[in-house]
Amino acid sequence: MNWTTVRLALRELRANKMRTFLTCLGMIIGVGSVIALMTIGTGVTAQITQTLESLGNNLIFAFPGGPDANGRGENQPFDQADVEAIRRGVPGVIDITPAAQAGTQATYGGYKADTQVEGGEASYFRIGLWRVAEGRLFGETEIGRSVCVLGKTVRDKLFAGGEAVGKRIRLGKVPCDVIGVLEAKGSSMFTGDQDDIIVMPLKAFQRRIQGSTALFNIQISAATRGDIERVMEGTRQALRSSRGIGAEEKDNFTVRDLQGFVQQAQSVFGIITLFVAAVAAISLIVGGIGIMNIMLVSVTERTREIGIRLAIGAQERDVLMQFLTEAMILSLLGGLIGIAVGLLLAFLGTGLMGAPFLPSPVVILGATLFSAAFGITFGFFPARRAAKLNPIEALRYE
Repeated sequence: MNWTTVRLALRELRANKMRTFLTCLGMIIGVGSVIALMTIGTGVTAQITQTLESLGNNLIFAFPGGPDANGRGENQPFDQADVEAIRRGVPGVIDITPAAQAGTQATYGGYKADTQVEGGEASYFRIGLWRVAEGRLFGETEIGRSVCVLGKTVRDKLFAGGEAVGKRIRLGKVPCDVIGVLEAKGSSMFTGDQDDIIVMPLKAFQRRIQGSTALFNIQISAATRGDIERVMEGTRQALRSSRGIGAEEKDNFTVRDLQGFVQQAQSVFGIITLFVAAVAAISLIVGGIGIMNIMLVSVTERTREIGIRLAIGAQERDVLMQFLTEAMILSLLGGLIGIAVGLLLAFLGTGLMGAPFLPSPVVILGATLFSAAFGITFGFFPARRAAKLNPIEALRYE
C-alpha cells in the first residue's frame, strides 16, 4: 500500500460522504458497544474489589443457614457458645466479633432517619477497619451500656452538620447516648451506603432493641491472607461441633471470605458483560456485511473506470489494493469513531454508577486492529471482483 493508493481511496470516500458515514455506522455501533461494555465491566469489577476489601482485612463471615441445608436447624441462629468455640478452638484468628442487626428509626428533636442498627463488641471496629472521626468508640467495658456510634450519613440526617457527640438520640423508643461518629466509607451500587449505620454494644442491643441473644453473623479476622483457608476450615469444624451437627448431616451455616464474595460478583458480572458484548459483536458482522455490499455497489458504479485503468496498464493487484484500501479505511474509520463513542459512553456510565473509569489500552488497540481486519476480510471479495474484470467488457459497460 502506498500513499497514492490511500489518497485515491480517500478521494472516493469524500465524494460520497453520506454513504461513507452510513457504511461506517455498523462498525461504529459495534465497536462502541464493545468498548463501552468492556470498560464499564473493568470499572465495576474494580469497584466490587475496592468496596469489599474496605470491609476488613483478611475478613471471614459466618452466617446461619447453609446454602444446601434442609431440615433440622437450617435457620438456627448463632449464639455466644458458637463464638467461644471459634475463639478457643481455631488457630490463626487474631480478632473475632459476633454481630446482630435490626432496622429502626432514629430520632433527635424533629429529625428522623430510617437506618440499620448493628450490635457488636469493641473488636467490631478493628475487624471492619472503622475509624472514628469525632468523639470515641466504645470499649470492652461498655458492652452493656446504651451508647452508640453513628455513621456519617445518619449523623448528617439527625444533626444537619451540627455537633452530635454528647447528644441523646432515640432508636425506636430506646434512648442512646452518642459517643462518636465514624469516618465515612462511602457507598456503591453493590453494598449501598456503608455510612447509613449506627453501632451499639452487643449486649445493650440484644437486651434493649432485639429482645433476644440471637446473632446475625460472626466476623473473623485471620492473621494473614495465607491463613484464610485454614481459619475457614477451622471455623467450620468448630461450628459443627458447637451446634451438634452429625457426620452425615449438612452444615446449617455458611462460612465465606471476602475473596469468595469478590469472585462471585466478578463471575456474575463477567458473564453478563460477555453475553451483552457477544450480542454487540453481531453488529460488527452486520457492519462488515454493509461494507461489502457498498463496495460491491461501488465496483458496479466504477466499472468503466476500472476498465480504463486496466486498459492503460494497471495490474490486477493495483485494482485489488485500491478497493481493499477503501474497505479498510471505511472499517478503520468506523472503528476509531466507535472507540471514541464507546469511551464517552463508558465515562458517562461509570460516572453514574460511581465506578472508576479504567479504559484498557489492550482493548482499544485490539478494537483498532479488529476494525482493520474486518475491512480487509469483508472488502476482499468486492476488491477481487473488481480486479478480475475484463477490460474490454468493462469499457463497454453502460
